[in-house]
Amino acid sequence: MHTRRTHRRTRTGSTRFRGALLAAALLATACSAGGASTSAGSPAAKAVGSTEAATAALTPLPKATPSELSPYYGQKLAWRDCGVPGFQCATMKVPLDYAKPGEGDVRLAVARKKATGPGKRLGSLLVNPGGPGGSAIGYLQQYAGIGYPAKVRAQYDMVAVDPRGVARSEPVECLDGAEMDAYTRTDVTPDDAGERDELVDAYKEFAEGCGADAPKLLRHVSTVEAARDMDVLRAVLGDEKLTYVGASYGTFLGATYAGLFPDRTGRLVLDGAMDPSLPARRLNLEQTEGFETAFQSFAKDCVRQSDCPLGDKDTTPDQVGKNLKSFFDDLDAKPLPAGDADGRKLTESLATTGVIAAMYDEGAWQQLRESLTSAIKEKDGAGLLILSDSYYEREADGGYSNLMFANAAVNCLDLPAAFSSPDEVRDALPEFEKASPVFGEGLAWSSLNCAYWPVKPTGEPHRIEAAGATPIVVVGTTRDPATPYRWAEALSDQLSSGRLLTYEGDGHTAYGRGSACIDSAINTYLLSGTAPDDGKRCS
Repeated sequence: MHTRRTHRRTRTGSTRFRGALLAAALLATACSAGGASTSAGSPAAKAVGSTEAATAALTPLPKATPSELSPYYGQKLAWRDCGVPGFQCATMKVPLDYAKPGEGDVRLAVARKKATGPGKRLGSLLVNPGGPGGSAIGYLQQYAGIGYPAKVRAQYDMVAVDPRGVARSEPVECLDGAEMDAYTRTDVTPDDAGERDELVDAYKEFAEGCGADAPKLLRHVSTVEAARDMDVLRAVLGDEKLTYVGASYGTFLGATYAGLFPDRTGRLVLDGAMDPSLPARRLNLEQTEGFETAFQSFAKDCVRQSDCPLGDKDTTPDQVGKNLKSFFDDLDAKPLPAGDADGRKLTESLATTGVIAAMYDEGAWQQLRESLTSAIKEKDGAGLLILSDSYYEREADGGYSNLMFANAAVNCLDLPAAFSSPDEVRDALPEFEKASPVFGEGLAWSSLNCAYWPVKPTGEPHRIEAAGATPIVVVGTTRDPATPYRWAEALSDQLSSGRLLTYEGDGHTAYGRGSACIDSAINTYLLSGTAPDDGKRCS
């Protein structure tokens, strides 16, 4: 989905990852759902308008592996100790350009935790937390490899690969820590021409930094290419079919794999699904609506609590939103001290990111109330700055992970930009502000960043049908902020063998978040291959 630093972020606040930056990250790029490469596998579709959905489907690749790719498919991984107890790591080579495999390689980091037994070994279970830009290896080592149900870990080797350009796999780098600090506090609700120019300059500087760091790789970090890399890994691991759990953007990656290789698709769980048929502007607009839905749910809960700083039991959710927007406006005029070692203050942009970060998991709502109380009543911005830093993966030493850099690189390659100029954003503001009175303006301006990307997009919106694939479980959460529920409905309808599994609740994604009904359905599918009935609902 496209927006600025997109919200595909990993779950902090627990040992799990949030896994979805997607389209809304304030200043980042947005989450992209299109992404067909112009090389083999791209859909035979015309370009789509700014609001209509695509009708052409992603074309499967030939079943036979091209001879020039045989060295990659036949390679042997040299597993070594990771430095993390129980895990092994290796490096896998894939071609930089699948259309020209002789013109260089990309080295991908792979990690696994062997099946613990007892029970029959079922092969490898590949996991991806989303982003794009989230480290799958980090997710494996910090959550999936130790936190997935014991029965699943007993029968599967738990495996992850950081996609090309991400984390340990030749990461794209764009700005240093100080430059990222400046970027993250850039005003994304410009009040005049001068502030608009500053925002455009920030996007240009970010893009130029990425282009200078990885001019060749930046042209080859598409979702189609990452999905093809997963097929190489499947073969290298010795699995006849791919078994996979993907969250958020990871659902687009998994669905793309199924569209390219339906005959090699095994048990796929796509949790927090994206709709690949939508163009960037539509994705961003619908994600904006998703964050508003989540905020309304938070607002209703907040006013029932004794420590809500935005209203009391008689305050409507709309008024809660107005109160929060008033707080943001105050910050725009006068940022708050935050006790930061580097002297950073809490700006409107950083505070908005902090609030959005808490929308991913209702378990963070108490932390958000406390942080807002400190900021509004005590003029202390530290709590919201911590939430914002967690979203951007800012480290204690002032450095950043490459999450936001990879996020932009993939999104801006996967889909044509949502907007090409500030004038287009201004024209769209009423629509975005209607979608979310609190977040709409900022998310609209955040959707401009890909306009200045140094590499032209290679993808376009398309449907994914994956005709011939075994049942694919698509999971949607009714009040998901980052991947609106309608996207799960759309993807499950597109997939020939899609089975929609619904979680009626809050937060981003559903597996492993406390619903015994959801977990039981997915565990049964992974262990026995029996998919839930299409349309099954859980709470």
